[in-house]
Amino acid sequence: MRPVLTAILSVCFCLLGSPCVAAGPKSLQIYFIDVEGGQATLVVSPSGESLLIDAGWPGYEGRDADRIIAATHQAGIKRLDFVLITHYHRDHVGGIPQLVDGIKVGTFVDHGPNLEDSEVTRTDYAAYEKAIAGHTHVVVKPGWGLPIKGIEVKVLSAAGDHVTSPLPGAGEANSYCSAEAAAAVDNTENARSVGVLITYGQFRFLDLGDLTKKKELEIACPNNLIGNVDLFLVTHHGADFSNPKAMVWALHPRVAIFDNGPRKGASPAAWQVVHDSPGMEDLWQLHYAAESDKDHNIADERIANVKENCEGKYLKVAAESDGTFTLTNSRTGIQKTYTKR
Repeated sequence: MRPVLTAILSVCFCLLGSPCVAAGPKSLQIYFIDVEGGQATLVVSPSGESLLIDAGWPGYEGRDADRIIAATHQAGIKRLDFVLITHYHRDHVGGIPQLVDGIKVGTFVDHGPNLEDSEVTRTDYAAYEKAIAGHTHVVVKPGWGLPIKGIEVKVLSAAGDHVTSPLPGAGEANSYCSAEAAAAVDNTENARSVGVLITYGQFRFLDLGDLTKKKELEIACPNNLIGNVDLFLVTHHGADFSNPKAMVWALHPRVAIFDNGPRKGASPAAWQVVHDSPGMEDLWQLHYAAESDKDHNIADERIANVKENCEGKYLKVAAESDGTFTLTNSRTGIQKTYTKR
């Protein structure tokens, strides 16, 4: 139907007395699901299309798949349009066989075959291949995007490669690089993680999976190819062999989330780097880090799960196109809104 005719019919419909309330713009929803130190991040675009990044662990009587499916119910969706696997470690890919038994999935996205010489990783990759047989499957490369309406999902890293040109508005020389020690080569699947930048208008969310320091620094030094971000999912659950200061500080994140477990991630060294990042307004955690100390855990009101044996509460972000976003702790109901810059 031609736009002018559509507009005329809409006006007539209102004049005839039927309800005519203009629908406001919808939010981008992001659910950080507790999979006990793995990753499962559900993204629902304003158009209602969905992207799940990783699926947690196998076993535990389907615990992680059940928590993911519960989050889809909270988000009001009945299928996952895309499932992106950052890499083939068990805490990221292990839940896929149980997940596909419980919800319909459109397209699986990953970096291609397993690249780690490890028996456990080969086993988990084989289980993943078997589970996704018959589904649409796409292998992505840096610079590619996912076709999700209303948002941009840009692949920054995959299979050990990364973008080489700065994103729009990025590319400035990074003054923090000169003080950064050289990072060791990492031959595990961590260094092959698919990392993505999700943009909704002026809102920018960065998730680099479990990328390790050498690869993170290649994106950030000598020039910052990413630019600034509003929300940063702290790399590798907050491990200290990821999250170099030269990258984290160059990003100038406003808010950071640790998808840690009670005894995994949120290491004091990485926690402090993120906490001290210029412009940082708040940290949030999925778990209280039991093996850390009080000075390297945020206040309980910004922690989704404070006990080791927990109900698996999540953190939720609702982002607007002007850059404003609201973070909610599902355990307490506490919300905090971060207004646009």
